[in-house]
Amino acid sequence: MSVKECGNHGKYRRKIFRRIIAGILIFILIVLITILLIWAILRPSKPRFILQDTTVYAFNASTPNLLTSNFQVTLSSRNPNDRIGIYYDRLDVYATYQNQQITLRTAIPPTYQGHKEINVWSPFVNGNSVPIAPEYSASLGSDQSAGSVFLMIKIDGRVRWKVGTFISGRYHLYVRCPAFITFGSKSNGVSVGENAIKYQFVTRCSVSV
Repeated sequence: MSVKECGNHGKYRRKIFRRIIAGILIFILIVLITILLIWAILRPSKPRFILQDTTVYAFNASTPNLLTSNFQVTLSSRNPNDRIGIYYDRLDVYATYQNQQITLRTAIPPTYQGHKEINVWSPFVNGNSVPIAPEYSASLGSDQSAGSVFLMIKIDGRVRWKVGTFISGRYHLYVRCPAFITFGSKSNGVSVGENAIKYQFVTRCSVSV
């Protein structure tokens, strides 16, 4: 084979290779555009969370700068989408007072939520002798003596969206549910056992994704 024929053969192979690469890139581009169009048309809505009730088993702030607490919270989540499912890969529930975490995080098992479905969870969140900043400890003691404490039940998690066979990447989920706990003569809770008070809320939570 002459040098000229070898050169032509090499050019032909490079031309075929470039065509294959271009075909693959065009295919990937078409797939991405299709996914984006489906995503834009369906417009996924974030889930809706409601804090239904909170049962207080322990809430002791008598020791300065320390808090012992034990709650059971009932939370419901609704998927408002008609054609989009939601994977809850991670959901951690905990309570805060004036933005300071006062309980450990409780993990809710991963789950899938179909179209228009509602999930209900009732996890326990608690903390034993949790250190509280001095200024918050004084404020908490004053609030409890006055008969009411404003807490925030929070959920931090990761979610994925499912559209047909397509599953998105993971997104951060932030849920914030206000809980107004009353004590003593101002208590509007219902006794559900020894040293346990249940507070009915049905409070809509703020949700960010």
